Amino acid sequence: MDNSFMKQAIDLAVENVRRGGGPFAALIVKDGIVIATGANQVTRTNDPTAHAEVIAIREACRVLGDFQLTGCDLYTSCEPCPMCLGAIFWARPERVFFAATHDDATAAGFDDSFIYRQIAVSHDQRTIPMTHLVAPQASRPFQEWAGKPDRVEY
Repeated sequence: MDNSFMKQAIDLAVENVRRGGGPFAALIVKDGIVIATGANQVTRTNDPTAHAEVIAIREACRVLGDFQLTGCDLYTSCEPCPMCLGAIFWARPERVFFAATHDDATAAGFDDSFIYRQIAVSHDQRTIPMTHLVAPQASRPFQEWAGKPDRVEY
């Protein structure tokens, strides 16, 4: 854990706000070197997935030439939202350090608690209803994957 990296993440978040972006930033460190940064670009790019952590993960994976962040630490200015948390678990960094909490984000108008609640609700009762359509070939992509001898496991 290095507080100077957290300070960089917070400074980047403040700079992003001043440039018209959201108050979130992240950086990814490997062997004591920042290999990628990301700042919230949701409204700037009209991309709801353009969260700081996701942008930093994408860049770090590009730099490393790998889809996993083995041996990396992620520093983020705020506790990750559910989407970013999912991306973090898929990317598998060694550790995550965050500054502000989800309660701090909620107080600033960024409340993601409804997403956590929606996960526990049945598909048809969600705010955005989700319907399982029974399709005879639904398992075909998985069968293709299982039969692919050169597949890359993740």
